[in-house]
Amino acid sequence: MLKKIQAIRGMNDLLPEAAPVWQYLEATVAAVLQRYGYREIRFPILEQTELFKRSIGEVTDIVEKEMYTFDDRNGKSLTLRPEGTASCVRACEEHGLLYNQVQRLWYGGPMFRYEKPQKGRLRQFHQIGVEAFGMAGPDIDAELLFITARLWRELGIEQALTLELNSLATPAARAVYRDALVDYLRARKSRLDADSQRRLETNPLRILDSKDSDTQALLDEAPRLAEFLDDESRRHFEQLQALLDAAGIAYRINHRIVRGLDYYSKTVFEWVTDALGAQGTVCAGGRYDGLVEQLGGRATAGVGFAMGLERLVLLLQALQRVPPHVDQQVDAYLVAADGVQGAAVELGERLRSELPYLRLLSHCGGGGFKNQLKKADKSGAAVALILGEDEVAGGRVTLKYLRESKPQQTLTVAEAIDRLQD
Repeated sequence: MLKKIQAIRGMNDLLPEAAPVWQYLEATVAAVLQRYGYREIRFPILEQTELFKRSIGEVTDIVEKEMYTFDDRNGKSLTLRPEGTASCVRACEEHGLLYNQVQRLWYGGPMFRYEKPQKGRLRQFHQIGVEAFGMAGPDIDAELLFITARLWRELGIEQALTLELNSLATPAARAVYRDALVDYLRARKSRLDADSQRRLETNPLRILDSKDSDTQALLDEAPRLAEFLDDESRRHFEQLQALLDAAGIAYRINHRIVRGLDYYSKTVFEWVTDALGAQGTVCAGGRYDGLVEQLGGRATAGVGFAMGLERLVLLLQALQRVPPHVDQQVDAYLVAADGVQGAAVELGERLRSELPYLRLLSHCGGGGFKNQLKKADKSGAAVALILGEDEVAGGRVTLKYLRESKPQQTLTVAEAIDRLQD
């Protein structure tokens, strides 16, 4: 017997039983974004490797250790996208969407990073990203946070999420801070964990994000970026906080948020939760005013965020915030006797035309009424529609309630349609 082929580790299947929760989440996100005037954009999952090296940074963990990169048959280096912002900028520049224009865009789909698979963090994971271009003020930063706060409220998970903010200043101010941080840490290098010692020479700001407890204790006395903010970044950050205060959105300042991508400047933020065990980030982003120019375009203000769908699905389930109707796959199940299949097809198609939101499952494969009704009950449908020879002869259909203690009713098709609309 041939050996069965299994999915690649960390690249999971989404089975039919799990799909409705994802559909509910994705539809809710899309609806909220449409209400704010954001338009969907789609781009390939495969890009030239140089796009990510130039945008994310060659000495980041993503580029150094996590990207799925390979040469194609022409020897060109290609990479499965590890994040969406760089691809979005590339697509906008390539198609002239940023020239003297303001854009509010969103996208969704799989991203790829080679990491140790764990709960809510896979090698093929899914994100919805939101990007806004051409607006330099803190008002657009605030709008993105309004969007996320509204989404959490509509999903019923707002109590489990905390907004954390920081400012990474301008690149010039951040460079001064970088030197001060390196001087402080270099004098204490032996007390750093091995990974932070390596980062000290390549990407020292990422040490602020270390999970090592001894390194975190050492950082308590380290210089803070807030002490090095330039006037422009300080005003921007203060105005953003004022807008959030006016909207009643709670937040806390976390001086150690740096994000894992080199292109961020000024505002950075994370929505975090401890409802899934150890504190985890479910949504994060910030400003990247230099990225478009870094990728060959004109200097263009940009800000955005991405949310991880795997973690949001886990959060919805952990908090029991999945609405009951989401798990119900079928509203009605059509049962038909032998010899009336033609009438059953006609009835099913009429119902789908006149009741476009009715989820109707028609029985296929034959069998007696008892067997068909067992399958109707197993489907989770609220009612079974029974069509026998008597019903066909009289132009009627029988409704049998599967979830309620109501007597079954034999109705005209028009009456049945009215009843199914209730």
